[in-house]
Amino acid sequence: MTKTTHGDLLLKNINAQAPFPICFADLEKAVAEKMEAGPFGYIRSGAGGEQTLRNNRAAFEKYSIIPRFLQDVSSIDTSIELFGKVHPTPLLFAPVGMNKMAHDEGELAVARAADQLKIPYIQSTVSSYALEDVAQTAPTATKWFQLYWSTNEEIAYSMAARAEAAGFEAIVLTVDTVMLGWREEDVRNQFSPLKLGYARGNYMNDPVFTASLPDDSFESYVQGVLQNVFHPTLNWENVRELKRRSNLPILLKGILHPEDAKLAIENGIDGIIVSNHGGRQLDGVIGSLDALPDIVKAVKGRIPVILDSGVYRGMDALKALALGADAVAIGRPFVYGLALDGQQGVEKVMANLYDELKVSIALAGAISIKGLRDITLVKKDGA
Repeated sequence: MTKTTHGDLLLKNINAQAPFPICFADLEKAVAEKMEAGPFGYIRSGAGGEQTLRNNRAAFEKYSIIPRFLQDVSSIDTSIELFGKVHPTPLLFAPVGMNKMAHDEGELAVARAADQLKIPYIQSTVSSYALEDVAQTAPTATKWFQLYWSTNEEIAYSMAARAEAAGFEAIVLTVDTVMLGWREEDVRNQFSPLKLGYARGNYMNDPVFTASLPDDSFESYVQGVLQNVFHPTLNWENVRELKRRSNLPILLKGILHPEDAKLAIENGIDGIIVSNHGGRQLDGVIGSLDALPDIVKAVKGRIPVILDSGVYRGMDALKALALGADAVAIGRPFVYGLALDGQQGVEKVMANLYDELKVSIALAGAISIKGLRDITLVKKDGA
């Protein structure tokens, strides 16, 4: 339970000696001034003309809350349960790759922040640091492993097995990256973090991957990653085989259509992450929040549904939870925090999001995450 009677969630930021950017726009502006154009553009941008990026934000703007008052909201329960484990907040760290672009400690700093905040951390396949290094630096954190399929399927199975051996508690298979999205910002900046080696961590520590290389040169590594990270042949049989080979819960990330959600359940999947990859894959795609209600309806509570993409503040998380999400994943905001101040920056960003969420839950008239389902949201006419 979180007490809300102290009234200091806002005042503690006003009294802070060193003000830290508190809203997403200020965060992005500060990072733009600090980072080089290539890395910043890669993190900030969306695919194509960035309609999907805009759709994610527009989806949140469509919904307004009708709050309830004169209810005791002095104690708020923000805890959730996922796969038999209770977490104090409904937030997760979304899988974001190649964090060393933002800060030299990369995923290690993020994992330590996740450990401190008791927020589950989802590590990307294309991390700058190996999953074993992350497990060692944050041994008590709840860690899930996001898996990109490989053209050589044995590499994918090897990484999943390594994650299980290292104590990761779930596998998140991303299904919307069968090939790289059309990312004009990266072409404009002539920037490819994959080609620069920012994704070395997991690949260069994988015995199946390294055995597939003709030699140990940097060029061989780059070509090996590029040949394997995109996988247009990925299909439901691959998903079933991964399920057979792993003892961990398997979630699918990138689901937007309710029929795919039904197929996931039919194929024994343990959870769904509703996501359009932060607007970075297919342009012109529905906002993730717009896709959420139909997927929640299709799933009928049988497995957890997590919302990802476009969540920039605590109020966004509240709207997703009120529309039926069991948890909400945060991406770009924490990466901006990492770029500004390493582990401490990540903690500040996530703490601010959580504080806004707590205040907003109380002001909406709810006292728990489940209670948010009873809050009335109205959708803008014509939306």
